[in-house]
Amino acid sequence: MAQDMPTLTAALTGRVDTGNALQEEQRLMALRQQPHGAMVLDLKGLKYISSAGLRVILRLRKLEADLSLVNASPLVYDILETTGFTQMMPVEKAHRSISVEGCPAIGRGANGVVYRIASDAVVKVYDRPDCLPQVRRERQLARKALVLGVPTAIPYDVVRVGERYGAVFEMLQAQSLSGLIAQSPQDLDRYVALYVELIQHIHAIRVQPGELPSMKELALQWVRDLKPHLAPEKGDKLEALVAAAPDRDTLLHGDCHTNNVMLQGEEALIIDLDTLCVGHPLFELASMHMAYVGFGELNPEAVNAFLRLPAATAQLIWRKSLEGYLGCGGEGANQVEAKAMVLGYARLMRRTLRRGGLDTPQGRAQVALCRERLDGLLEQVDSLDF
Repeated sequence: MAQDMPTLTAALTGRVDTGNALQEEQRLMALRQQPHGAMVLDLKGLKYISSAGLRVILRLRKLEADLSLVNASPLVYDILETTGFTQMMPVEKAHRSISVEGCPAIGRGANGVVYRIASDAVVKVYDRPDCLPQVRRERQLARKALVLGVPTAIPYDVVRVGERYGAVFEMLQAQSLSGLIAQSPQDLDRYVALYVELIQHIHAIRVQPGELPSMKELALQWVRDLKPHLAPEKGDKLEALVAAAPDRDTLLHGDCHTNNVMLQGEEALIIDLDTLCVGHPLFELASMHMAYVGFGELNPEAVNAFLRLPAATAQLIWRKSLEGYLGCGGEGANQVEAKAMVLGYARLMRRTLRRGGLDTPQGRAQVALCRERLDGLLEQVDSLDF
């Protein structure tokens, strides 16, 4: 099917006008004979396009339903906007390029690294070079989050960083909680209290049905992907537990660890909003447990590389945060922790499998550990509510 075919990219450069429009059209028509799905015209090197050149694009558009134009200079973009092309097809302006060489990395999320590029600005550089739709989606989610009342920073620019993209945020002297805890471990309790207060604030926000993805629906998909790798009775119970989890209109961040919390003065801000969703708070606690404990269970150095904190400190953050969030410790916190671990290990196992975990010794060990944990937890957990 077309959506499974590779994207075809062609470039327009220099000037395209009456002198060369026919030759450019012939070249593009020859290129499009290659098997492909969507088609992209890269305008990075295009200095000027006349009405003759625009007619070439129009004729191409009639043949290519999924045609988009990227890297248009301000002049070329103005021409396309004035002539209505921006209403007919996706047209992207060229993004300014920046370098993060020598800039300190102050945070790491699931999809990228945050660098401080100035005293009042940071940039989140996404891992994948084809992440531009994800960058745009996160900008939209950041605006939505701000309107809902989430303390966050709005990305005000999209930039190129080498072959990748980044989103620039205004942050005056903000530091990640991970960095602050590493610098001042004696202040751990104060930082955990700010962290818990932020999570509770987010979870107090209610979301209209359909406004954000349902975490429960996503979790059901994880479980269905996992069932062939679990004993039948374990897979059935796991699916039944997730299906029976109460539906909530609670706002969730979805990846709420100390790398994604920035302290600006005494105000805690949450960033990395591409995982924003809705559901039972247990889903949030599950992702937190994985970030602080589960992810580094086989290799504690993985936690240090991710959070820039020792594994023992990360485990302490998890337990203090759980107890602070629940307002209790002891057996009550242990029971909620076990429920969160069910969801967390299911998610981690599915993530490992999707990344080819069965093809490597490390991946197979991770899958085996998750299966072992789930087997034990499913013996004692009978609901995913608290």
